[in-house]
Amino acid sequence: MLDLNGFADSYAMYDIVAKKIKAWGFIYAFTELALGIAYATGFLPLLTNIVGLTVMSVSITGVLQSVFNKRKIQCACLGAVFNLPMSTVTIIEDALMMAMSIGMIVALTNS
Repeated sequence: MLDLNGFADSYAMYDIVAKKIKAWGFIYAFTELALGIAYATGFLPLLTNIVGLTVMSVSITGVLQSVFNKRKIQCACLGAVFNLPMSTVTIIEDALMMAMSIGMIVALTNS
């Protein structure tokens, strides 16, 4: 939210949806915010985790493509404020968020 335009531009460099639909870069930022609030408040946990898993699955696809193709791309996480290169850390972050969502979906459906 520090630089929404910078975020959207940086995100479009590697996200498979934002490359095709420019508005997704802006929508994604607010989707992440909404997910954070939903997780923090316990709002519809099953739905929150399904949406979280879906969003992270799409996100990790572009990150993997960029890292495996050795493209030097700035991570969009802080827009144009900091020059943080995308790396394996980004993959680990997305994968851990996916694993968390899967674990929660399994726990919620088995209870």
